[in-house]
Amino acid sequence: MQTVVILYNTCCIYEIVILNYFLKFTNKNVVFVSVDGKTITSMEGYSMNVSEKLTDIDVTKVELMVVPGGNIKEIDNTLVYGYIRNVMKNKGIIAGICAGVDVLEHAGILEGIDSTNSTELDVAITDHVITARANGYVDFAIEVAKKMNLFEDEYDLEETIAFWREFKRVQ
Repeated sequence: MQTVVILYNTCCIYEIVILNYFLKFTNKNVVFVSVDGKTITSMEGYSMNVSEKLTDIDVTKVELMVVPGGNIKEIDNTLVYGYIRNVMKNKGIIAGICAGVDVLEHAGILEGIDSTNSTELDVAITDHVITARANGYVDFAIEVAKKMNLFEDEYDLEETIAFWREFKRVQ
């Protein structure tokens, strides 16, 4: 199983950095893709290579799909919507943050569930969908990691929260 992170020109990398750290630290297979498989330039100005085109990834092997925010015009289309719906059909987790949540809404997967587009929550968790506002990036990462069972135990979770959310030094 793998995690697919869809990157696009002007995507916000800062919103997903902590989540990506958690995924890599726990040895999850993370694949960075774009719609066309070409290098992208993030909103922060990073030039980033991707591994493949989105459609080259077998949707039945996707455990988690991450959709970061930014100017979503490159990914706000029927190709991406269909892929998201197929990940959802296969019981994969869909995680969107900031404007990435709009892509999930346009794909039709937020109907009838709580999301950051339908509530005042900074992070909303419903079954296989996690959405967050841009300012909720730390809680977004923690909630996705909890859904993916990335924490060894309750102490690991509490230590992570203390470090990332409360800025406490941990031993």
